[in-house]
Amino acid sequence: MNSGSIEIQLTWQEPATGQRREPRLRTPIAFGREFARMPTKHNGHPVARMVLSHDQVSRFHALLEWEQNQQLVVTDQGSVNGIYVNGQRQTRAILNNGDILQIGPYAITVNFANPNIPISSSSPSPAASSNSTIQFNPHTNSPDPTLSPHQPFTPLGSNFPPSVFQQQQVPVQALHATGLSVDEIDYLAVGAGLGSFVWVDLLRISGVPSNKIIAVGVDKQPYARYKLLCQNSQIPSHERLRSNSDSCPDNIWGWPSYAWREAWHDLMQGKLSNACRYLWQVFAEPTFAETYTPRSGNVFDSIDREARRIGWDKMYRFGRVLAIRKTNDGRYCVAISRGSGDRGFFVCRYLHLATGYPALQFLPHLQAYREKYKDFKSVVNAYEEHNHVYAQLERQGGKVLIQGRGIVASRIIQRLYEARQKNSDILILHLMRSPKPQGNKYGRAQRPVKHHVELQPFNWPKACWGGQLREILEKANPHERKELISNKVWGGTTTADRRDWQNIIENGIAQGWYKIQFAVVTRVEQNTNQHLITYIQDKDFGEIQLPAVDFIIDATGLDAKVKESPLLADLIEHYNLPLNPIQRLSVANDFEIVEMRNDKAKMYAAGAITLGGPYAAVDSFLGLQYAALCSVDSLAAVRAPSLQPLNPARSFQQWLKWVWNQSP
Repeated sequence: MNSGSIEIQLTWQEPATGQRREPRLRTPIAFGREFARMPTKHNGHPVARMVLSHDQVSRFHALLEWEQNQQLVVTDQGSVNGIYVNGQRQTRAILNNGDILQIGPYAITVNFANPNIPISSSSPSPAASSNSTIQFNPHTNSPDPTLSPHQPFTPLGSNFPPSVFQQQQVPVQALHATGLSVDEIDYLAVGAGLGSFVWVDLLRISGVPSNKIIAVGVDKQPYARYKLLCQNSQIPSHERLRSNSDSCPDNIWGWPSYAWREAWHDLMQGKLSNACRYLWQVFAEPTFAETYTPRSGNVFDSIDREARRIGWDKMYRFGRVLAIRKTNDGRYCVAISRGSGDRGFFVCRYLHLATGYPALQFLPHLQAYREKYKDFKSVVNAYEEHNHVYAQLERQGGKVLIQGRGIVASRIIQRLYEARQKNSDILILHLMRSPKPQGNKYGRAQRPVKHHVELQPFNWPKACWGGQLREILEKANPHERKELISNKVWGGTTTADRRDWQNIIENGIAQGWYKIQFAVVTRVEQNTNQHLITYIQDKDFGEIQLPAVDFIIDATGLDAKVKESPLLADLIEHYNLPLNPIQRLSVANDFEIVEMRNDKAKMYAAGAITLGGPYAAVDSFLGLQYAALCSVDSLAAVRAPSLQPLNPARSFQQWLKWVWNQSP
């Protein structure tokens, strides 16, 4: 067996951002902090060089290779902090399938990608599965843990989409020859979620009539999936989102902001103190007051109002988009399934992709547990429906283990605290990979840390939205953008600086019902009482087990890897589209996917699938609006049909129409 042909699946989470990495590489593989200091070749084979950007990682830290074509070996290259295999410090070690290689703060699970390589019976159960995501059901748009990862909707080569979709450019005449419906339109929004809604809203404000726009997706309400994920992660309509006062997806002008609207509502109800508090928060945040964030119910109600105003129901079409292709007449064609055998095509000149997060991130050892025990009730993701957890705890009490830190974990802890008000026999173990003694730094700024979580009002520094940091990112090259976004610079797992959340944790620590522990998990098993046993790696004692718990909640977040989406994976493969350095769609500064340009036809993207491009906060309300503004400005520059630039006079006129709830 040629060692140069052996592939290894590596899996880890970035310590700074929590982002999941899953490179599949041929050996030999070098790890280090500086790309140029690692060798380009080893024993005649080209070396895959993996950069781990952390000061605990040496310039050339370790080398992974096959020895004598029989065993996988990792060798320390004289690093300062050494390497650990399954918790034991080593200078040279043989790796078995599923072993954990620790380099600085990086806990890297090693799996053999070649199925012909035997798995050692002496190795522990694999701590990772390469398929550790939870897919969205294509029919319901809800997280469905029973779906097989990467399961295609409808494979190309079946009777639909037709075989003509194998071509680079599809003849429009061939679409009509199928006998299926072919609807032609100027503007098509694929996704029909919040990203699509914001783009369509701006088109309508810019003069495009509703009969020239179609938005296709599986939910008629543009916020349906977002609302479901909020509810599943324990943010009901009366709770507040992590969003700014003037980030209004229903109002491109941001005025009146959510704080002003809520203040006016409460003032009319005679609640003067509440109204004053909201306004004080906006003027004094974050130094003298907690940052204002809107109630989720108020946001959804305002989007409903705007949807009625612009005629969203006239533009929305139900359907699952199965494939997108260029046409031979300089447009795009989209194959859709409406269910029950009803299929057809849309042909458009301008296409906008905003498909949202393709999947839920799920920790590999928890995925492995589910695959083994078929237990979808005891081990849950924070974004799945899991109200049964709190209902049982309120009735019977019990122990809960939380993995992940940040805004989602904070909200789950708050919900568990509320359950404790009904049953005090609830204990919480919060498991983190490593301590966080200090926050990330950039220039003179440094994020504060409490209870090993960085505090920040929003998921990015505010200057990323419209200030200096936005300009820096826009001018940066792709690799500089990756450094700023992904590594220990602007990125990081943060939570809001809320006094009530901090009080909950401080009280829990003082009273003994909340505990933080740092460890790398190797596996989760079920004991004879059907309780959950978590095994971790200890540097001194090897693999040890934590006390049994009733539930494990994964609060590590969402998964934005575009290849998790069958639609995007097909598009990328068919046209060999480049991905940016963090494996998202590569877009220009106006959010166009330049490689998909087809004569005068243009394709744009927005949302999480563009992270790593010219904008950091792409999945925020304001980020979606910024992407829409950039793309619509680009369309105005090429004089797209019916579209009028938003000059000051037209903008003010349209704002007045918004105020009086009149159609654009």
